[in-house]
Amino acid sequence: MADHEEVKKEEGLMEKISETIKAHSSSSSSSSDSDDDKKKSGVSSSVLKKSKKPVHNILGAGKPADVFLWRNKKVSAGVLGGATAIWLLFDILEYHLLTLICHGLILTLAVLFLWSNASFFITKSRPNIPEIQIPEKPVLEIASTLRIEINHALETLKGIASGRDLKTFIGVIVGLWILSILGSSCSFLTLFYILVVLLHTLPVLYEKYDDQVDAFAEKCLTELKKQYAVFDEKVLSKIPRGPLKDKKKV
Repeated sequence: MADHEEVKKEEGLMEKISETIKAHSSSSSSSSDSDDDKKKSGVSSSVLKKSKKPVHNILGAGKPADVFLWRNKKVSAGVLGGATAIWLLFDILEYHLLTLICHGLILTLAVLFLWSNASFFITKSRPNIPEIQIPEKPVLEIASTLRIEINHALETLKGIASGRDLKTFIGVIVGLWILSILGSSCSFLTLFYILVVLLHTLPVLYEKYDDQVDAFAEKCLTELKKQYAVFDEKVLSKIPRGPLKDKKKV
């Protein structure tokens, strides 16, 4: 009987030892799994951050991008201040462009005339007034850039008007309609000034708070997709469409 009780005690002790080993192994495996999940989530977030295109590259990665992102604060402040001065002069104070040009030329000629005569009376010689010329290279570069952009816009409009992408066509029509409403409510100069202010504020704010903006934009995009799916099912799907393929020329 004593031997039998000792055997039972030994078996119970072995069971307790095995249970503690299993519990320890399960806890270690769960902790390792959680560590792996954390590593995977960290890797995925780092990959997403690396795959995101910087705002500087989106804006062209040139001097305009440096101005919009306030890389050089003096230049950015000068551009924004100049745009504000032009907007105040021509839109708020209703100053006319021809009047401004004439007043500027009058002031410039008067200053040069007085300087030339004062210098002649003092030093008995006329001052050497520097020549002012418009360089040819920047003008040609600007004209070439405008030509390329206008041709690209015309080609894009041609593709939209072909009727192959109904979604893009409706989006452009709605955008132009909204722009026409804005144009009827305020002047072109005001719209241009608003665009300059937005370009000097939104990219900088997005560069600082990109994570919050991306999360909010993802929610809005999901909701827009749901609304578009309903609109497509009830309206767009019922519109008759022609053949998408172009007819082969004989």
